[in-house]
Order: sequence, then structure tokens, then C-alpha cells
Amino acid sequence: MACGERVSKKLTQSEKAFQKLKEIRDLADELEDEILYEVSAKRFEYTFESLWKTIKVFLEEQKGIECNSPMDCFKQFYRTMNLDEKYEDKIPKTVRFRNEIVHLYDYETAEFIYENLEHVVVPLFEEIINKMKDFCQK
Repeated sequence: MACGERVSKKLTQSEKAFQKLKEIRDLADELEDEILYEVSAKRFEYTFESLWKTIKVFLEEQKGIECNSPMDCFKQFYRTMNLDEKYEDKIPKTVRFRNEIVHLYDYETAEFIYENLEHVVVPLFEEIINKMKDFCQK
């Protein structure tokens, strides 16, 4: 089932943001820690916002499911798209990271998010994007 133009456009936007997020690893040797953490936090925030809104549109248009918050959308996507169980605990962690960075920014929070990108955030986002791409290519 091919996805509509709206989903495809949002998915492309999320993929671009995700690629920029993954490039953070390449910047580790070039930037001071404080700047690296700030860049990571901003890229994470942008990617998160883009992806959850993509999930929202995807679920509405492709599955007839309405969700209104990031946590609800991620959970609905997890259930509907049969994500592997290993991602179940990564969803609340990732949403919590987003809430902390948006509402209470400080150096320690940015550092914490940076340290969790590779093992928590990136695998979850990658799986979600791949699931949507696979679904849309059918």
C-alpha cells in the first residue's frame, strides 16, 4: 500500500533530520563537549518533533488511528506496526528525553541525551523510519 503525498513528504523530512542526528558521532572530535551536547540536543529535538508528527499523519492516513501526543503516537505506532519488544522501553525514555530538553534545558540534560543517542534514540528512530518506508513501498 503506497502512502500518500503528505505522509511521503513528512517521512522524507524526518529522514533528513534523522541523518543530521546520526552525524553527531562524526562531530565528536571537532567540537568542544559543551557545543557538541548543545548541537546534539537541538538535532534530537528537531528530529523528535518531525518524527512524532510524521507518525501522527501516518497513523491517521494509513491506519485510521488518531493520536494527539508524542507518547500516544509512539505507543500506537509500536502496537500497530509490530515493533520488536526491545523498543518498548525505549519509547518512554525517548519521550522523557524530549520533555526534559524542551522544558528544562541545562548542560547535564544535554550531556545525558548525547550519551543516550546511540543506544536508545537512534535505534528506535531508525526502526520507526524503516517500518514506515517498508509499509509505504508495498
